[in-house]
Amino acid sequence: MDGLSVRIGSLLLKNPVMVASGTFGYGEEYAQLIDLNKLGAIVTKSITLKPRLGNPQPRLWETQGGLLNSIGLQNVGLATFVDEKLPYLQKYDTRIIVSITGESVVEYCQLAQALKKETFDALEVNISCPNVQHTKKGLFAQDKDLSYEIVRKVKRLSRKPVIAKLTPNITDIGIIAKACEKAGAEAIAVVNTFNGLAVDIKTKKPIFSNIVAGLCGPAIKPLALYKVYEVKKAVNIPVIGMGGIMDMNDALEFIITGATSVAVGVGNFVDPKIPLNIIRGLQNYLNSNQYKNIKQIIGSLEC
Repeated sequence: MDGLSVRIGSLLLKNPVMVASGTFGYGEEYAQLIDLNKLGAIVTKSITLKPRLGNPQPRLWETQGGLLNSIGLQNVGLATFVDEKLPYLQKYDTRIIVSITGESVVEYCQLAQALKKETFDALEVNISCPNVQHTKKGLFAQDKDLSYEIVRKVKRLSRKPVIAKLTPNITDIGIIAKACEKAGAEAIAVVNTFNGLAVDIKTKKPIFSNIVAGLCGPAIKPLALYKVYEVKKAVNIPVIGMGGIMDMNDALEFIITGATSVAVGVGNFVDPKIPLNIIRGLQNYLNSNQYKNIKQIIGSLEC
């Protein structure tokens, strides 16, 4: 399937279909359900320096066409990830993108430094998790100076391609994307979840302890698609599109809009075979329309 290969900066993928961070665990959870070798890339659950238990229950709440989540970055922590999770992933013939996050610039730097000697393919710098309050002003990805600082420092410390994952919960996402590009990011991941709220009508209280949760799933696809459009206009580096992708048609919309690759999130919960179905569908689309490769479609939107 050479016609499906794409390049994310210096990183070559066999196809443009990834699985999104936080929806695929560390890969092992899905290995008995699908062939991981067929994926373009696996983006790991975001890791922090120390293990996190995450937010109290409930953490998930189904909505019309979507899913609210407030996981709170539950993860095994850096040491266990390096000792147990990463070696497992290294057995597979797919790109490994390690997602990192922290509550300070220093933590991002410590993670990047600690991972320098490990074997994987790229770093996703998650500066946009909606379930954790990183700064007094909000998320790092809502501040262009902090976004620049984190990406710049991680880039200087890491030998890997750096992908900045952004939040849609901002007036002008293009400003943040430009700052990350200037800082040395090789790609922009668009987008994390949209802020949402659910209310218990019996108690008149919020469903989630954090009050605000992150909305994902098909309900956000048109919004996420627009964010990809905005970012693509703002930067000259590849965009990784995500948000409600459930089938090949959804993936094509993102690719035509300008995404070099796409990531499946909630779709993994609905049917773990969705990413592989999309890969096959994209190849069939190329064949049926006599395209030699996917690059002929990327950013082909005519306005």
